[in-house]
Amino acid sequence: MPDGSELRTVKVLGSIREVAAEAWNACAGADDPFLNHGFLAALEDSGSVSAETGWIPQHLAALGEDGSVAACAPLYLKSHSYGEYVFDWSWADAYERAGGRYYPKLQSAVPFTPITGRRLLVRPNAPAGAREVIAAAMVRLAEQLEVSSLHVTFPTEPEWRTLGDHGWLMRTGYQFHWENRGYRTFDDFLADLSSRKRKAIRKERAAVRDQDVTVRTLTGEAIEERHWDAFYRFYRNTHGRKWGHAYLNRAFFTLLAGAMAERVVLVMVETSDGRPVGGALNILGRDTLYGRYWGCEEHFRFLHFEACYYRAIDFAIEHGLARVEAGAQGEHKIQRGYLPQPTYSAHWIANPDFRRAVERFLHAERRAAAAEMRLLSEESPFRKDA
Repeated sequence: MPDGSELRTVKVLGSIREVAAEAWNACAGADDPFLNHGFLAALEDSGSVSAETGWIPQHLAALGEDGSVAACAPLYLKSHSYGEYVFDWSWADAYERAGGRYYPKLQSAVPFTPITGRRLLVRPNAPAGAREVIAAAMVRLAEQLEVSSLHVTFPTEPEWRTLGDHGWLMRTGYQFHWENRGYRTFDDFLADLSSRKRKAIRKERAAVRDQDVTVRTLTGEAIEERHWDAFYRFYRNTHGRKWGHAYLNRAFFTLLAGAMAERVVLVMVETSDGRPVGGALNILGRDTLYGRYWGCEEHFRFLHFEACYYRAIDFAIEHGLARVEAGAQGEHKIQRGYLPQPTYSAHWIANPDFRRAVERFLHAERRAAAAEMRLLSEESPFRKDA
């Protein structure tokens, strides 16, 4: 296996600002907006990610012989398990009941973002073995900090398998994604569904149109600060009610718009007199639209489905995107054309006895997750001959 011997050193960065945006993005690539330096900087600069919120940046950067960044990884020292969407609360409870100290732990992830993407970021012309160097550096840092564990959440499947080959514990889950089968219109998509499901969706969209609301999809400069003010109100209302507190603060959304306005797709809902009452935030990738947050201050029948799922499909078809990833959870998405897709995480556990216990649990959990996906896929709304 390549050993990455041409890489001189690996630095630990206390802020994403310690590496130039151009250098980081050269490793991250242009496809994944959540790995963009501007997105990660917006999280840190706003204070949404900080020591105070329990996310201390410990990003890694591997330098080549000329001092340039050849590979890097988003990494955080964490004092809790909030905002991860791969749940290990039961692991923490078991470890601490046995007399151990589970926190702090190391986490390679995009905070508050259950989106599959690369975590071992390598520049296209990097020395051979650069990916392995970054993975090994994560483990060395975990050992130096004497943390209980190190977690890489929502990596790509090839990264997941690579880490598994190096002894990491392997975990699976699933989300619900919509795939574009070459549709030219929303009706083309509906034509692939069974008659009953097709009629149900048309009924839901008609019900939204019959209510006192206007739904608009805004992008780029069309999104004004007043829209962000309203959306943040919706976000806090819904996210705080569901999770107990909102992870992102108001400043983040302004910084996000400043860093990558062309990637933001905001669905806004207003009453006939122009009063904003709800909204859904999406982020645009190269060939994928990622649904992120939704909130609404009043109840409107089927509005959640319209704003979050159907408008996302409309946008994807209009712009020739390959898929819509609608985020974590939600079996109700299946009947709207979003089918289960696997997600991955890899885990390094320091204590050998605890590692063996977690490994046994994950073996059973992977089998259960695969069985659940098979059962959920049988609920597909698509015609058998579609």
